[in-house]
Amino acid sequence: MYLPKHFEITNSDEIFAFVEANAFGQLISQVEHRLFSSHVPFLLSNERTVLFAHLAKANPQLAEIEQQEVLITFDGPHDYISPSWYTGPGVPTWNYQAVHIYGRCKVLNDAEKLKDIVECLTKKYESGFDAPWRPAYKEAMLGAIAGLEIQITEVQCKYKLSQNRQENEQIRIIENLKKTGSVQLAEAMELHFKQSK
Repeated sequence: MYLPKHFEITNSDEIFAFVEANAFGQLISQVEHRLFSSHVPFLLSNERTVLFAHLAKANPQLAEIEQQEVLITFDGPHDYISPSWYTGPGVPTWNYQAVHIYGRCKVLNDAEKLKDIVECLTKKYESGFDAPWRPAYKEAMLGAIAGLEIQITEVQCKYKLSQNRQENEQIRIIENLKKTGSVQLAEAMELHFKQSK
């Protein structure tokens, strides 16, 4: 990822909090000498050194992924930024937040490990419901998926949130984003703006 210094985030607590909050990512690897991407939810280990996921065994990405270096991308809120929101000269651009994680992939076929991944994902995403669904699947259903364990080797994080613009322009951009309905991006800008002061 292209990482100009004024957009680069290096605080690991902030980066991994972002990953936890935006854990539906893209898993990118090589399949028959071409890039291939699957969109899947990921789990981060407590030590923040491993990502877990699973794929359907019918997914062609599984055929060559063992021991490959893979890239996982996580995206946050994003939107168009109009130069009409600036007080001085500028060009159209796009504000966004993204994390790229590189790692070495291992395929997991052990039924207990697969069950752990599925149950942890379920617990994470069902916990906010009044009557959460509890896994009640046949063991044979686990045979249709394979788990992935990705040892993290590099983490890159970029928040392109108009940090290169003057303070008054950043405030105007936040106000205009709220007006156009990009509330999450405006809130991300506000938080980063406050933290950088």
